[in-house]
Amino acid sequence: MKYKAIFFDRDGTLTYFNPEKKEWRQNIIESWSGKSFELPYEKMIELFELASEGKKPWYKNVEDEREFFKHYYYHLLVGEGVTEDLKNRSLVLFNELWCNNDRLLFPETIYVLEYFKSKNYKMGVISDTSPSLEMTLQQLGIAKYFTSFTASSLVGAGKPSPIIFNAALNAQQTTASESLYVDDYDVEADGAREQGFTSFLIDRTGMNPDKKDDKWTITNLNEIIDFVEKL
Repeated sequence: MKYKAIFFDRDGTLTYFNPEKKEWRQNIIESWSGKSFELPYEKMIELFELASEGKKPWYKNVEDEREFFKHYYYHLLVGEGVTEDLKNRSLVLFNELWCNNDRLLFPETIYVLEYFKSKNYKMGVISDTSPSLEMTLQQLGIAKYFTSFTASSLVGAGKPSPIIFNAALNAQQTTASESLYVDDYDVEADGAREQGFTSFLIDRTGMNPDKKDDKWTITNLNEIIDFVEKL
């Protein structure tokens, strides 16, 4: 067997945001603020900076993360013009949205994980995320498949930095040339390939038409099984 390990990104690769939670968030914030609610990337980053209260890094463990997101939802409501019962309402958002069925698995996720487990692959997750990475996968019932959980917040660097990829490889005591990787963001998939991984971009919705015919672009995780079966 050429490959000994496989690493996955989390969001957009193994999981996706629960649309019911998104709808709930939209409706409740609009009911409190009396206006439409939007959360573009730039606005979210501004809220992160406010929630951090100047701390670097933002969080070092799950408890830090819990407090961070309580502040995050408080500042979100302030920004939306909500003035009544701010503390309790921000806790309502936190309790409903933080690590509470906020992610779902893609249909093929468990099948693919079972396949690579049956082939004795080392498996890890590499994600630009917070310290609750492992906990979120435990809640979804798939943490048992992995023996490393590499979060950008804990290693001090995000993808496509070599730092986070090397941290993941060191955790599994393997090399990039022995490893597969899959990510839904082309910059990060390309970054892994530059480090020596056999790396796939998963484009489920055709967001990257320029990479449609690229041999390293897939639309479903099952295609990685097809790849290794042909070796």
